[in-house]
Amino acid sequence: MAHGTYARAGWVRLLSGVVLPALTILLSGCAGEYVQNAMDPHSDFAHTINDLFWTIIWWSIAIFVLVEVLLIYAIIRFRRRPGQPLPAQVHGNTRIEIAWTLAPALILATVAVPTVQTIFDTQAPPSEENLQVRAIGHQWWWEFRYPQLDIVTANDLWLPRGRKVDIALESADVIHSFWAPKLGGKRDLIPGHVNRISLTPQVADLFWGQCAEFCGASHANMGFRVVVAEPEDFDRWVKDFQAPRPPDTTDPLVAKGAQAFVTSACIGCHRIAGTPAAGTIGPDLTYFARRHTIAAGMMPNTPENLARWLKNPPAVKPGSLMPNLNLNDETVQALVAYLGSLK
Repeated sequence: MAHGTYARAGWVRLLSGVVLPALTILLSGCAGEYVQNAMDPHSDFAHTINDLFWTIIWWSIAIFVLVEVLLIYAIIRFRRRPGQPLPAQVHGNTRIEIAWTLAPALILATVAVPTVQTIFDTQAPPSEENLQVRAIGHQWWWEFRYPQLDIVTANDLWLPRGRKVDIALESADVIHSFWAPKLGGKRDLIPGHVNRISLTPQVADLFWGQCAEFCGASHANMGFRVVVAEPEDFDRWVKDFQAPRPPDTTDPLVAKGAQAFVTSACIGCHRIAGTPAAGTIGPDLTYFARRHTIAAGMMPNTPENLARWLKNPPAVKPGSLMPNLNLNDETVQALVAYLGSLK
């Protein structure tokens, strides 16, 4: 009776301590569709990384199964039996030692070949025929420059479907990491050094990216969007950006906001084409109204969110380098109207 009780207690401990946690971890991966899912590739670069990942996974599973089968066989085959004397004591086995030295070396070599090949495949030098983009990480937002198109955006990276893109990764301050999971693996932005990612987006859709290297108080709030558009839609976006629409300064509130902007500290950090504002510390605001989000993807670009942001940026985004200018409500509303007119 006591033996049965102990046996049941052992099974309960095994179930609660091992099986249930393992099932919880396993099922957590089936919770739903994630916007940042590296297992759902949508570019040639992402497919290459994903294929390598699954190659290594299947090798790992095969090795695990082989090792466990041999272990279970050894446990059963060489278990102690009643009345059996102690086995002969041996010291070393040259064949076995050579085998378990060579086997891991062969396994590592087998894994190394596709890994090295993938590294070379994803490190192609940039080409002038490809679309060139400079991605510059700041604390805590993203700047995207298109040198061939004379376009500068913040936090929204537009790419054409089916065209090769060379992205030069730079940092304006500390180490950041560029990661759009569905489009490719993460890569660091190192001060004073340029890293690169080359990829061809395969599906027109909206993808979310994130800084993947801890870089300060608002590291978790340093997101960005990648808008992969059909080629004709991308060309239309480029033409719109190259032909800015002047704000309607006949609106008294817009005119008041324009005056407040150029006479305040805003012009020290931000640029707006056609105005005295020529700052380079913060995002270029020339086409601000065309952006879908503000504060590096934290909030939708709505008048209410913009007013909240202008009122006290550090309260919205911890550690924000944009200071609280202690603007009154009237000035905030005027600036909201003016920035909302920059299309």
